[in-house]
This record gives sequence, structure tokens and C-alpha cells, in this order.
Amino acid sequence: MTQVTVTLDANLAIDAMMLSGTKSPQDAVELVLRDYLARGRRTETRTGDALDGRRLPQRPSTDHEG
Repeated sequence: MTQVTVTLDANLAIDAMMLSGTKSPQDAVELVLRDYLARGRRTETRTGDALDGRRLPQRPSTDHEG
């Protein structure tokens, strides 16, 4: 796997370490990112994506003005 070096503010790295319960800033950032991506995938699975709207039947609008 290719690795990327990212420069972060020390306070941000410390917050990530405290959130993830790790002693290494690199491990902390990796865990936070993995969790963030996993949450996004779970949300997509529950709610669907933009293309799912095409599969639903189109209902006429029931809103009436006046």
C-alpha cells in the first residue's frame, strides 16, 4: 500500500489521539479516517445514493396552492 505524508496541527493530532485512544498520531489519524469512511458507507447503505431516486415510482404532487 502506498503511504502519504500529511502535516497536521499538533492540537489536531492530539485530539485525534485522545478520540481514538492511541499513543501514535499516525495510528490515531488512520483510525479516525477509517471510521469516517465506514460511517459514510453505512449511511449510503441505509439511505441509498442519488441513483436510487430513479427507481421509485413518480407520484403526482398533492400540494395545492390556495
